[in-house]
Amino acid sequence: MEAIKKHKGLVYPLNRTNIDTDQIIPKQFLKRIERTGFGQFLFYHWRFDDNGNKRQNFALNKEAYEGVTILLAGENFGCGSSREHAPWALLDYGFRVIIAPSFADIFYNNALKNGIIPIQLDEEQIGEWMKQAEETSMSLDIDLINQQITDSAGNNISFHIPAYHKEKLINGWDEIALTLKHEDKISAYELR
Repeated sequence: MEAIKKHKGLVYPLNRTNIDTDQIIPKQFLKRIERTGFGQFLFYHWRFDDNGNKRQNFALNKEAYEGVTILLAGENFGCGSSREHAPWALLDYGFRVIIAPSFADIFYNNALKNGIIPIQLDEEQIGEWMKQAEETSMSLDIDLINQQITDSAGNNISFHIPAYHKEKLINGWDEIALTLKHEDKISAYELR
């Protein structure tokens, strides 16, 4: 997993609530066993028509949002089934940070385990940024170490993230990396 301490990125506003994992990555694209290649199918039914052509009325398809890395969304983001493919698709597309009023528990933990920073903020703040990002391109600075977001107006907004997950993200440790930190003890046990 790639370490992340600070991130500055272009924002994409997805002004919808209860976005479930099937909307994030539809079930027909879950046949792969590797973690990459899912980004092309992100929000598939919103981004593409029945013939696979890009929908011009879905903002993520517009040139203004090329290279987005921060997603603003409504409450209960990532609800539905527990598929780990949802954060894989978001990460593969390029999103490193998701900001929403609330997340489904399983999605929240899957995002953290895969190197995405899920940030819960109040609806009012997200609404302000959502409106701004819909009107003009907008970027945010995320400082994970100090748990601060700085917007284009210079406002600093604090956020909470559990210390355990913060340490893993800052160091780029996934579950395997944490296990391998004890490799000497594991080897000694196997020798016995």
